[in-house]
Amino acid sequence: MLTVSYDGTNYCGWQIQPTGITVEEVLNRELCRLLSEDIHVLGVSRTDSGVHALGNLCVFDTDSEIPPEKICFALNQSLPDDIVIQSSCEVAPDFHPRKRDSIKTYEYVISAGKVPDPLRRRYSHFFYQPLDVEKMRLGAKYLVGEHDFKSFCSSHSDKEYTVRELTAITIEEKIISDGKCLDGSDPVIGGSAGLREAKEIRIRISGTGFLYNMVRIIVGTLLRVGTGFWEPEKVKEILDARDRNAAGPKAPACGLTLLEIKLL
Repeated sequence: MLTVSYDGTNYCGWQIQPTGITVEEVLNRELCRLLSEDIHVLGVSRTDSGVHALGNLCVFDTDSEIPPEKICFALNQSLPDDIVIQSSCEVAPDFHPRKRDSIKTYEYVISAGKVPDPLRRRYSHFFYQPLDVEKMRLGAKYLVGEHDFKSFCSSHSDKEYTVRELTAITIEEKIISDGKCLDGSDPVIGGSAGLREAKEIRIRISGTGFLYNMVRIIVGTLLRVGTGFWEPEKVKEILDARDRNAAGPKAPACGLTLLEIKLL
């Protein structure tokens, strides 16, 4: 089993696609070269195009005599810089990660301010409108627990069973810059000494399973609550509607990272 981290910017998601390069494709190719076998990895989470990961998991079968814990180091020598194997270990031959109970944790990062930060554009979604984080927290409470999340599933999904369980949602806010100079004074008008005013909002969502685009639709819905377009109670109405058209827009992929998959 491999624990895989990747910057998803240049990939069409995890799963192999007819067109466009994917993380799964790159891992298969480099493992075949390393082990001189026909290798096909099986991933636990099939992240979307542009989504990042710190702790995705995948497994594969091999007859190689390379010690399992050394495969990560050997494989990293040939992988591109935006894919890194954090660890590798041996698991039982009948181990199937998608059939194991697990808790997946995703994090969505929002950069809130007057102008975007070009250094954060690959890993956060810039949002210029003021956000009421407390209202977002109130709205998020309706989503915790076991619910039918059909309203928060892409209309292109073929999933018939849309009940999922979210175990926790936390929303944290911190100031990146308060618009003051480094000495605490106000910036000179027209000068360059002032730092721009900016905040960072991190929405962390954990659950036993997720539908296609579910996290990004939840974030898009909470953004509407945060702007005051909807009241927090609207989130419950959206859940009950079981209709994708009732929920908010899908947030961009760049702000989303799969942090961890905890096998139970």
